Amino acid sequence: MEEITTKTLFLDIDGTLVHHENPSVTSKPDHEMLVLEGTVDKILQWNKKGYTIILTTGRKESNRETTIKQLQKAGIFYDQLIMGVGRGPRVVINDIKPDGMLTAYSVNIRRNEGVKNIDV
Repeated sequence: MEEITTKTLFLDIDGTLVHHENPSVTSKPDHEMLVLEGTVDKILQWNKKGYTIILTTGRKESNRETTIKQLQKAGIFYDQLIMGVGRGPRVVINDIKPDGMLTAYSVNIRRNEGVKNIDV
């Protein structure tokens, strides 16, 4: 059976890729994101491996255009952006492949620690 090597990564924005700040600050059009160390390099590495990068955020859908501009200015690229994800726990539910391969797992990191040391 063919091994599946591509992965889809769901990455939270605030506190994971960029320094977490109050929504009243991040929603301002002139706000510049403080990118956490190693973020852009890690995303480039995952992209070279062919991974799909999906960003998730609790930011309101009404702030989509502002968020897109901030991400572009910060040099953070992605395949999809999901807005309006609640502040509570995020749960991924997925099926196990017939050969027993697990198709979902999660990595929790401390706020503002960044993804530079994450291997997936």
